[in-house]
Amino acid sequence: MVQQVTCGIKISVVTTFEGSFYKNYKMQYAFGYTVTIENQSKDSVQLYARHWEILDALNNIETVIGEGVIGQKPVLKPGDSHIYTSGCLLTSPFGAMHGHYNMVNFTTTKKFQVAIPTFKLSATFAIN
Repeated sequence: MVQQVTCGIKISVVTTFEGSFYKNYKMQYAFGYTVTIENQSKDSVQLYARHWEILDALNNIETVIGEGVIGQKPVLKPGDSHIYTSGCLLTSPFGAMHGHYNMVNFTTTKKFQVAIPTFKLSATFAIN
């Protein structure tokens, strides 16, 4: 598990290797990740967008930008948490992800970014 706190918002990530398969004559490696977003600040906040960079061991980089997370734009009161699970495909058995969430503070109406710490993606069969 990796964790990081930015502006009172704690991000924790746990990863899993889901398996491999062929797609369009290329080997694909499936990974899952569970993110816990915990509001440790004194203000209510809302996550309204995400920005991911997904890297694999073959130097491929995929950028994912979108609204919310898995179709939701969670509002977190002080002490609240939001947990979701998602996944990605890589063309190699190793990789990493990092990025940030765009959030708004309801007390100050200011927008801010919360860092998503870099986390590794590793196929269990390839770990020595």
